[in-house]
Amino acid sequence: MRRLVALGRAELLLLLRNRMALFNAVVLPVPLVAVTAGAVRDADPGFNARLVSGMLALVLVAVLYYNLVTTFVARREELVLKRLRTGELTDAEILLGTAGPSLVVALIQMVLFVAAAAAFLGLPVPVNAPVLVVGVLAGVAVFVALAAVSAAFTRTVELAQITTLPVLLVCFIGAGIAVPLSSLPDAVQEVLRFLPLTPAMELMRLGWTGPSFGGALRSSLAPAGLLAAWTVVAWLGVRRWFRWEPRR
Repeated sequence: MRRLVALGRAELLLLLRNRMALFNAVVLPVPLVAVTAGAVRDADPGFNARLVSGMLALVLVAVLYYNLVTTFVARREELVLKRLRTGELTDAEILLGTAGPSLVVALIQMVLFVAAAAAFLGLPVPVNAPVLVVGVLAGVAVFVALAAVSAAFTRTVELAQITTLPVLLVCFIGAGIAVPLSSLPDAVQEVLRFLPLTPAMELMRLGWTGPSFGGALRSSLAPAGLLAAWTVVAWLGVRRWFRWEPRR
């Protein structure tokens, strides 16, 4: 834990020096919350809960996943990861320590979105908070691993805008953020439900406005199992493809 904290502190200093990354992570969500709150203040609670769940999912892919891909690529190309491996740190500690600041920023944003939903949209306290927390944490585990896998196929930081685009588009569509799933054919909906962001959003919605705890627990088994499968597959992909030295 001491080594993880030390590495995370160093990464945090680098994040604070990167004005663009800091702006995207800290400043950009504020007007998004204000505009959204003004537009849907009088909508029904079910719609508002789905909207906030979509915003939490947006943090997973736009803040956590994309920022981590660029961070992993930058540290690899600067030989930082290679030098870290010569010390006492294990591979898992290097990856988690490097991801630490982005992960903390993402979780803080999610807490702020939940607080904003209660303050501006009139949403009640989540009826199944443990299910909501599981959806968030499982989503974090999946997208940290997917970021490391995507970094393995990204030669430069600039190319991250291209290599991350398929994951971003597929997740936005599959989770119903860009297009409502109900507007798609049933066969397409069934396929899209297996994408990594869709079960995370489903758990977050169940946690907020789902049935009683027993009913929510039964309904959450399928998406939770799917997220567990994605986590295992993604981390196996990290072990198989992640590169610790610059790509040539």
